Amino acid sequence: MDWWVALAGLGVGFVVGLTGMGGGALMTPILVLGFGIQPLAAVSSDLVAALVMKPFGAGVHLHHGTVNLRLVGWLCTGSVPAAFCGALLLESLGDGIQKDLQTMLGIALLVAASAMVARNVVLRRRGAPLGHDDAQHDIAVRPLPTLLVGVLGGLVVGITSVGSGSLMIVMLLLLYPALTAAQLVGTDLVQAIPLVAAAALGHLLFGDVQLTLTGSLLVGGIPGTYLGARLSSRSPDHIIRPVLMVVLLISGLKLLGASNQSVLVTGGVAAAVGIGLGLRATLRRRTDAVAPPRP
Repeated sequence: MDWWVALAGLGVGFVVGLTGMGGGALMTPILVLGFGIQPLAAVSSDLVAALVMKPFGAGVHLHHGTVNLRLVGWLCTGSVPAAFCGALLLESLGDGIQKDLQTMLGIALLVAASAMVARNVVLRRRGAPLGHDDAQHDIAVRPLPTLLVGVLGGLVVGITSVGSGSLMIVMLLLLYPALTAAQLVGTDLVQAIPLVAAAALGHLLFGDVQLTLTGSLLVGGIPGTYLGARLSSRSPDHIIRPVLMVVLLISGLKLLGASNQSVLVTGGVAAAVGIGLGLRATLRRRTDAVAPPRP
């Protein structure tokens, strides 16, 4: 048992339960950069741990009715076979893929961060709320685009373990901006279970799963995911997401071989911008809450 890994699992699990994102996008870079785990072992072990963790958060959202089951069905139709194919593709690339895998991880993280920024821009232009909303909106499901989102997300998950949350949820945000944050988190956590199961099966057969590493992740990850999901309906979404974007940006740059100085400078600038936007959103909400109604 590695208690430092368990502590990292607790923190990442909490973020996953709270936002629906951050599993592979955060845990895999932490294992690779912070603990010196080989990328393939980190991807494989993290996926198996995620398969056990996510149902705890998904159960909370199913209980509260914040899951769009129609979206789940179409997403899984595309993502489950694509995730298994991604694991097969990773196996066919051979043992020399370790460095390439690290590069793919970095690219996937930067894509996720960019997609999250794009989502915020889209919602701001449409005048939609950026945070959690208690109202549940009925949306018209678009089968083909949703299926393609599942295929793309599943393929990325199978290869890198990134995508079951970080890429899938941001693509859903762009495709269905009317979804509330609670619905997005709940829907993503539920659809991720069969998706991660398919990818984890592929990595159990063809990857490098280290059961001691997986066990350490689960000791912290299970309670973290459950607590995060319990708080997700009340979480300050407009603050959590900028923080996650900064972490994704820093991790992606580091995995792509950027120098420590450039990573710190870029991360510092992004953090300052994120904090500023979060404070601005908080002040705007408080102002709107106390402003008298217009005649």
